[in-house]
Amino acid sequence: MSAFSDPFKEARASSGVMQCPFHGENITMVLRHEDVRKAAKDWETFSSDVPFRVPIPSEEDVRSMRQLPIETNPPEHTDYRAIAEPFFQRAKDPEMIAKVETLLDAMLTEALSRDSIEIVNDFALPIQSRALTYLLNTSESEADTWIGWGIHVFKVTGGEFKKGTVLEDYLTAKFDEVEANPGDDFFSALVSADYRGRKLSREERMGFANLAFAGGRDTIIHTISCALGHLAEHPEALEFLRADPKRITLASEEFFRVFMPLTHIGRVCPQDTNVNGVTVKSGDRISLCWSSANFDESAFPQPDEFRLDRKPNPHLSFGFGTHLCLGAPHARLILRTLLKLCCDRVKRITIVKAEERVEHEAKFDRTLGYDSLVVKIEAL
Repeated sequence: MSAFSDPFKEARASSGVMQCPFHGENITMVLRHEDVRKAAKDWETFSSDVPFRVPIPSEEDVRSMRQLPIETNPPEHTDYRAIAEPFFQRAKDPEMIAKVETLLDAMLTEALSRDSIEIVNDFALPIQSRALTYLLNTSESEADTWIGWGIHVFKVTGGEFKKGTVLEDYLTAKFDEVEANPGDDFFSALVSADYRGRKLSREERMGFANLAFAGGRDTIIHTISCALGHLAEHPEALEFLRADPKRITLASEEFFRVFMPLTHIGRVCPQDTNVNGVTVKSGDRISLCWSSANFDESAFPQPDEFRLDRKPNPHLSFGFGTHLCLGAPHARLILRTLLKLCCDRVKRITIVKAEERVEHEAKFDRTLGYDSLVVKIEAL
């Protein structure tokens, strides 16, 4: 897979920015590692308090509520984040770690029993969905519904984008349910949560839940698929990890650095702002280009080399600063567990058929992993 392509290298080395049209909006992309980190911390100059405009392209056409806490600034962001954080920290609990290990072990057993398996839809998607039930402390049977949505929560796979998505319909029904019969799950916690002396509105609850599904779904599915694809293309990588499982932690971070699923994220300038010589007008957006920053030579020696023992590895795949990804511990748990199980149980992975997914934009093309990946997994 051409995952090591770096379409931003030339612009990053020259001006450090690149202007690119996205759905009719010309956005200045910030490309250098240090510039991206500075901008991510400077929420007053580069604001997230912009409903629907943090993702690029914007999402006015596919959702009807502000995502929380990501589309807010401090101090509101700080108070909103405190509501959701306890659930996302569950990924560090021994009980949840054990459940994730059991889940992945069972999924791998099934894969080993078959002549071949399609990884994106039949392996990574079920893992992501079932592990999310553990994180949100809801019934694992809920995962069957989530798996049925396919890879993208803003449309049924193969369907068209539309406002009032299948996700929003599901969440509306879910909040009706837990308001009548609250439990110990994430949705019930949002109903009972206190925000500055008041309960959250239905729209605020929907914003939290919307992000819980949309934020980590593609990331985990993408990372699982790319990791297995890489181990198939580079069998020596699996042997390297098997020789010393302590290498898995560093290797995981290199997978996250190289196989960054989210190219960038948006911020809006409340005032006219000079960004590396480019004037961004008040109300216009910039892009914090995580994927470019992850290949910046000033932060990563030989960034085009995949180094399973890279250290240090200050990648920005989980963001930086105030909006550091809440789901990072969850993603790390899943990938590290998968790599350990592969070391313990897998002799070889062979690609049978692969369909790459490529992001096509006016100024760049970027490989984003796989639309489909069929592999044969052989047991030790």
